[in-house]
Amino acid sequence: MSESQHTVLFVCVHNAGRSQMAAGFLRELGGDRVRVLSAGSMPGDRINPVAVEAMAEVGIDIAGQQPKVITDEAVQASDVVITMGCGDECPYFPGTRYEDWPLDDPAGQGLEAVRPIRDAIEARVRALLAELG
Repeated sequence: MSESQHTVLFVCVHNAGRSQMAAGFLRELGGDRVRVLSAGSMPGDRINPVAVEAMAEVGIDIAGQQPKVITDEAVQASDVVITMGCGDECPYFPGTRYEDWPLDDPAGQGLEAVRPIRDAIEARVRALLAELG
């Protein structure tokens, strides 16, 4: 890992929608400048198929990703932890930068409802990348 590489961890409850979309955008837009992790406090058994479809519309494939449980190690390895609705379920370590992105949960939503969530995530990921330099 180069000194300029940042590690970003995206966390939501099921690690099946928001955090996976955010990770997909950051991998795509950040390239090798960032190490991307994602996890959930109660991971689902698969990625939300509507999230996969919404991301495919913008040319990003997240279909091969698997929901993962959040670990203390993942949090400690991260420069920035972005939470999306996991509340107190996320482990906290002093000295780690935390941001909460209040975004609607795409679970159970149709594609029309998930597109604006996807677009909001993309805008936030682009702003985060600009901040990280």
